[in-house]
Amino acid sequence: MRAEAQEFYKGTYLENTGRYKGIWAWLTSTDHKRIGLMYLYAIATFFIVGVIMGLLMRIELISPGKTIVEPQAYNGLFTVHGIIMIFMVVIPGLSATFGNFFLPIMIGARDVSFPRLNLFSFYLFLFGSFLAILSQFMRHGPPDTGWTFYAPYSTTTGTNVIMATTAAFILGFSSILTGLNFIVTVHRLRAPGMRFFRMPLFPWAIYATAWIQLLATPVVGITLLMIIAERLFRIGFFDPALGGDPVLYQHLFWIYSHPAVYIMILPAMGVITEIIPTFCQRKVYGYKAIALSSVAIAAVGYLVWGHHMYTSGMSGKSLWLFSFLTFVVAVPSAIKVFNWLATMYKGSIDMKPPFLFALFFIFLFTIGGLTGLVLGALATNVHVHDTSFVVAHFHYIIFGGMGFAMFAAIHYWFPKIYGRMYNLKQATVASIIMFVGFNLLYFPQFIIGIEGMPRRYYDYFPQFQPAQVISTIGGFVLAAGLALMFYNLIRSARKGEKAPANPWNGTTLEWQIPSPPPLENFDEIPHINERPYSFK
Repeated sequence: MRAEAQEFYKGTYLENTGRYKGIWAWLTSTDHKRIGLMYLYAIATFFIVGVIMGLLMRIELISPGKTIVEPQAYNGLFTVHGIIMIFMVVIPGLSATFGNFFLPIMIGARDVSFPRLNLFSFYLFLFGSFLAILSQFMRHGPPDTGWTFYAPYSTTTGTNVIMATTAAFILGFSSILTGLNFIVTVHRLRAPGMRFFRMPLFPWAIYATAWIQLLATPVVGITLLMIIAERLFRIGFFDPALGGDPVLYQHLFWIYSHPAVYIMILPAMGVITEIIPTFCQRKVYGYKAIALSSVAIAAVGYLVWGHHMYTSGMSGKSLWLFSFLTFVVAVPSAIKVFNWLATMYKGSIDMKPPFLFALFFIFLFTIGGLTGLVLGALATNVHVHDTSFVVAHFHYIIFGGMGFAMFAAIHYWFPKIYGRMYNLKQATVASIIMFVGFNLLYFPQFIIGIEGMPRRYYDYFPQFQPAQVISTIGGFVLAAGLALMFYNLIRSARKGEKAPANPWNGTTLEWQIPSPPPLENFDEIPHINERPYSFK
């Protein structure tokens, strides 16, 4: 049946070939590779905007009192920064870009199962992003609730909450359709002989992520619609003044938003699992354990949302149960880290930029994971809840995790995507600058968080200023590294040396076809007889 499906989908996205040229050929294409690149360019643009907003916040926090903006403007800045980075960069980041580009190739398919739906998902993403940005400039000003839209703030503020929540709803719908497409693609379009335990581990990660997208995202979508209904029709869901319960909103929001952390991090883990065996020239250690741990993370991740709400007033039994499950979900993540390190053991390590980014990912993600256990434990969580400690932990997981994995992915697959090589020395220097800047930026937040510095605050006591100054300096160092990285990649995409088909000596299917990949990926659909990562 899968072979028949491959033939059925063969050429479905060739209909527009020759009909349009230039930009319209891209905007109307159903080629999964072009759609992946359009996601990449859009997300990179939004990322730059989010970074600029983050730098503005860091400038404001360099000293107590007003520096460059008023308190209301600061609230708008961190809300918009969060909306852009979470809903428009981190959640779609790896899955929609490299998942779209490489998932079909890595399982031996010509395209995703629903090419037109794939293009529709991209336009939903663009429309939702446009609404989110527009909400910052419309009448009543940008939303000031934080990216979580916590009630009763989101039900009582006079700012543009309805437009921002509508944008988040549309972005969630795009995520659902993308997840559905990937699930069907993995089940129906794998190459002959590619059983589940012969798939590369990046498709495994995308597959586990897609189930979270499909099952968890509708919950937050309904919750956001309830916020809109409450503001428009005064229905008492969450506002106590109308008979609602704001804690109910927290439950509904985090039932989605904690699994969403794994939408962000599981594809990152998949990328790292591709890079490490390639640059160590060793078969991946514990293939099945890594594959099944992705599924375990996705499954247990649904059950731990309550650790965001320890101070909300839950029962004692609920508290210790959520704490226990939080520690349980750390186990499959630890399995991955152990297997990555075991794969490196006695490997022929080649310290190219993708591998450097992978090492930085492991270091930063481990710090984020260990500090997550501090937040998962009841006694310590009460002390550091809603402090800068949480800000640091979150960014070590999301930016240090998904962000550095995204950088690793683009440096790993850049020769395959563009058929050109980038400057390896510049990439190495940029990665080191970014690593140093990242730690300067966020590690001081752990310290002042333990000392009591609240998060989201516009002002603070002078005792916290030295750490805030170091963080601001770190932010500009990180931005300098990002600028060098983007310069290197953009220049190399047009003027870099031509890349061989397999510059890293990889063994998965994408390295067995020309660079850039041809329109239908394969002249003939391959037949798979063994697991990937079989280095000779």
